[in-house]
Amino acid sequence: MKLEASAWTDAGPVRDNNEDAYHLDEDNGLFIVADGMGGHAAGEVASRIAVETLRELLSGDELDPDETRLDRNVGDPSDVLRERLRYAMNQASARIRREAQLNPAYTGMGTTVAVLLVEGDQAHVAHVGDSRVYLMRDGRLSRLTRDHTVVQQEIDAGRLTPEMARKVAHRNYLTQSVGYHGPVEPDTTTRPVEAGDLFILCSDGVTDPLDDARIAELCNEADATDLAERLVQEAIRGGGEDNITALVIRVAEVG
Repeated sequence: MKLEASAWTDAGPVRDNNEDAYHLDEDNGLFIVADGMGGHAAGEVASRIAVETLRELLSGDELDPDETRLDRNVGDPSDVLRERLRYAMNQASARIRREAQLNPAYTGMGTTVAVLLVEGDQAHVAHVGDSRVYLMRDGRLSRLTRDHTVVQQEIDAGRLTPEMARKVAHRNYLTQSVGYHGPVEPDTTTRPVEAGDLFILCSDGVTDPLDDARIAELCNEADATDLAERLVQEAIRGGGEDNITALVIRVAEVG
């Protein structure tokens, strides 16, 4: 498997600090976006802890004893990886909560997390919150994640349309986050990859000002090496005021 990846992040035109964090590792096929929240720079702390914990537990370093037991108790290799993603997310959540207990200034901090782990010819996706993962294949964009937000619940119940939801003031109220909400149940999925696939991981700083149709247009217009920067710059031009982060991963070759 040959992966080509790029990333771009910006604090945005309003915020003084950037509470997004990301990890890009083509060799291990591990890509992470985290969008922190909390006052007194606590969001930066939460997103950093989440990314560091996931990198430690998913990059092939020495396994935690609990992970070893987990691997023995799950049969299918894809199930093992999905369970490892859940385990890593909850370890990150526990570490963030411990840090908040040690430092009162960090009370209430948390973070969204979106993870892509490519192993063999399979792509494993996990997320908590409203950072998203997309797949662009054969000119068509598919969203691989479903936001953990109050607004998404309203959409699922038929009380809001996606178009109406983009105008709702509370559209970013989360129903799950890593750290703040304690134990989490990330959504996970596994799918085969094909040469030419383009994965996009992004914080809501991208998706608040840009709808899926505009993201698809940019994917078709821009070269993969420039797409992350283009998404961020387009989000700023579209009125985005939040921190903005995008990762783009192209499957250049499948073994």
